[in-house]
Amino acid sequence: MLAIVLAMLDNMIVGTAMPRIVAELGGLTHLSWVVTAYVLGTTVSTPIWGKIGDLYGRKTIFLASIVIFMIGSALCGMAGSPMLGGPGSGMAQLIAFRALQGLGAGGLLVNAMAIIGDLVPPRERGQYQGIMAGVMSLAMIAGPLVGGFITDHLDWRWAFYVNLPIGFVSLALLAVKLKLPRHRTEHRIDWLGAILLSVGITALVLVTTWGGNEYDWGSPQILGLIGLAVVTLALFIPVERRAAEPIMPLALFRNRNFTLISAIGFLLGFAMFGAINFLPLFQQTVQGASATNSGLLMLPMMGAAMVISLFVGRAITTTGKYKIYPIIGGVGMAFGMWLLSLMDVETSLWQTGVFIAVLGTGMGFLMQTTMLIAQNSVEQKDLGVASSSSTFFRSIGGSFGVSLFGAIFNHQLSDNLTAKLGSAGEKLASSGGQFDPAALHELPAPVLNGFLESLATSISTVFWWAIPFAVLVPLLAAFIKEIPLRSGFGQDDKDKAPVPAALD
Repeated sequence: MLAIVLAMLDNMIVGTAMPRIVAELGGLTHLSWVVTAYVLGTTVSTPIWGKIGDLYGRKTIFLASIVIFMIGSALCGMAGSPMLGGPGSGMAQLIAFRALQGLGAGGLLVNAMAIIGDLVPPRERGQYQGIMAGVMSLAMIAGPLVGGFITDHLDWRWAFYVNLPIGFVSLALLAVKLKLPRHRTEHRIDWLGAILLSVGITALVLVTTWGGNEYDWGSPQILGLIGLAVVTLALFIPVERRAAEPIMPLALFRNRNFTLISAIGFLLGFAMFGAINFLPLFQQTVQGASATNSGLLMLPMMGAAMVISLFVGRAITTTGKYKIYPIIGGVGMAFGMWLLSLMDVETSLWQTGVFIAVLGTGMGFLMQTTMLIAQNSVEQKDLGVASSSSTFFRSIGGSFGVSLFGAIFNHQLSDNLTAKLGSAGEKLASSGGQFDPAALHELPAPVLNGFLESLATSISTVFWWAIPFAVLVPLLAAFIKEIPLRSGFGQDDKDKAPVPAALD
């Protein structure tokens, strides 16, 4: 749980501290790279962490990922300090160190999920994964509040240094207390497959990050990255078919449940992360909420997701049934997106709270159930790959969703501003969205009203576009075959300790 807190808390805290970081280090034009570098490091490393955990033992690899994350955190906190050359090169250092931090973060969640799979049979696994979902939700709520406190009362470097004491405690407890069952596997790393996958993923993430923002979609840079992604991923397939220990075994996709859950994970990331990315903008700009309170404003969504995750985990353990939950979750998520698409300038904070609570309810039915189904669809030896693949497709879906919905938002906002405000709207639209919510009220009243109406309509349109992707989730989930959850680890794992002994 402490390791999961490390991974989930970090991004939420850093996001709140970014204005202070930019003020000291400069490099506003490279601000997006601070986020992109972390996402890139996490996404690229996720499949690799899962595979090497299967090969070399989960505990050693898990501890290594925590150490890498802590080293990256310490270096991020030192970026631009006199020890590393001063503020002049601080932003470039921070970007590089965030990539290192992301590499470590890629192993935290994946290995935590896989360790639960090693210790607990599928029939019992739901309640543990429900607790993990609860911890994730709490971290996402606490992150902005902790980040706001650090930004207001401490140096921004503590946004990174706060990871160190948590990391040291988790390392000490895991090193002494974590006892995992041993199993022998032939140790061969598919280096060529890992390189091709990493290059292909990097190209895809850069396309979704830069396309329509840094570069036009038809620019040589974006077309070149698309070509690179297509070529490397096309080469990846025959390489994986011939590899003795493929980094992502393609045979897994012959399993209907695994393929369906991978697609659902992609759609979940696409619709959820792509759309809710705009909620803080609506709350802070249209509804006038402060940045420090953004964590509290997300409480209805995260609280609902946490309660439902705990309920679903316990219900799966009791009944052994799970197919119904992704169907209910998909319907709930689509309904929540529809409610959010109705928001306008007259929507109150309590109404938004109800809408996002409905969305959180849908998320609660889906978040850990998808991981459970993925793990139950494969043999014990492929548990790490199944866990990393589930996380990987959700992450890739989120990257695509943020890019597509960002393009829709920008286009819609530009059209709305021009239609409502004429030349004044064109000037606001040409600013590239570089506006400060606190400074908006300095605008003349007619311009301010037109801007807020345009912004609210544009954000509502984003949620409207997310509905079809959310609707696909229950449709795909209906085709899942409900395979009985194993009460043990199978014939190949008779030597594994029973649950009570393993947990003791």
